[in-house]
Amino acid sequence: MKVLLYAEGLKVIGVSGLGKAIQHQMKALELEKIPYTTDPKDTYDIAHINTYFFKSYFLARKLKKKGIKIVYHAHSTEEDYRDGFIFGHLTSKIFKWWIVKCYRYGDIIVTPTEYSKNILEHYKGLEDKKIVAISNGLELDFFKPDKSYRESFRKRYGYEKDDKVIVGIGIYSRRKGIVDFVELVKRLKDYKFIWFGSSPIAAATNDVKKALKEAKELPNIQFPGHVPQERIREALGGGDLYVFPTLEETEGIPIIEACSMETDSIVRDIPIFENWLEDNVDVYKAKDIDEFEVKIKDYFAGKLPPLKNEAKRKIAQEKDVKTVGKQLKEVYEEVLGEKKE
Repeated sequence: MKVLLYAEGLKVIGVSGLGKAIQHQMKALELEKIPYTTDPKDTYDIAHINTYFFKSYFLARKLKKKGIKIVYHAHSTEEDYRDGFIFGHLTSKIFKWWIVKCYRYGDIIVTPTEYSKNILEHYKGLEDKKIVAISNGLELDFFKPDKSYRESFRKRYGYEKDDKVIVGIGIYSRRKGIVDFVELVKRLKDYKFIWFGSSPIAAATNDVKKALKEAKELPNIQFPGHVPQERIREALGGGDLYVFPTLEETEGIPIIEACSMETDSIVRDIPIFENWLEDNVDVYKAKDIDEFEVKIKDYFAGKLPPLKNEAKRKIAQEKDVKTVGKQLKEVYEEVLGEKKE
């Protein structure tokens, strides 16, 4: 069995969560000793397509005519597209129509969570498709706590030993909660904030552009932009609290990384996190900006105690790339008719 791992525009999407997910697929297949190629002109038995752009669509159509089996990875839904960028609300129905058109080429559709699986199962045009939930995963062996990260992180970004540092991660998108994050920066002047990740500001909605402009005048926030994974690991290990005010996700890799690093976190209380992140056990949850503010203050005041590391670590272990590799192998074998009963 040889697999085509296909992602259109990888140089562009490589810095995104999708790019990270594809890197995890490569690692997962290597661990399972499954040969793969990223070149559609190469020879392979099955195609695993990760993107929904035009080249991806026409490749899927061509492969289907040739009788090559396809696993289509549904990383996106209308729901997580809608609040992503400018004109998202106006074009979301067209986007939904297009991704359904693409995903239908999959002999099996893979999506990161049971939550996104449930959404896709209710899309007209996908009712007859088998959809399997497999996490985008993380490298558990890489995201390990280390006491040295606190000192190195604070030295790198100019923080004092006793500064209360809150970490955020994501692109410049309303959906990722950056507008609320900046509002928290304005409200909580005694705390330090840092946001990792970036994307073209021209594509952002007006409220995001306004928030980023205001943030430039605030002394208690930094924007290092896109950084290597080593810096994300260091920040999660060296900061005091990870805050994830996202409005919608198909999974949310950074919170899995935070759990692996045993970092205390406050996430938005939205449906995606209902069944696998327990409030007051794995993370703390907040419904809106006011509740985020209260819980951040309560955490640093000791009213919300540090959460048990065993619970957080278990969340990450369930989504390790080693597990992802075994699950992908089962899907490939099923599509190829090689699955052992």
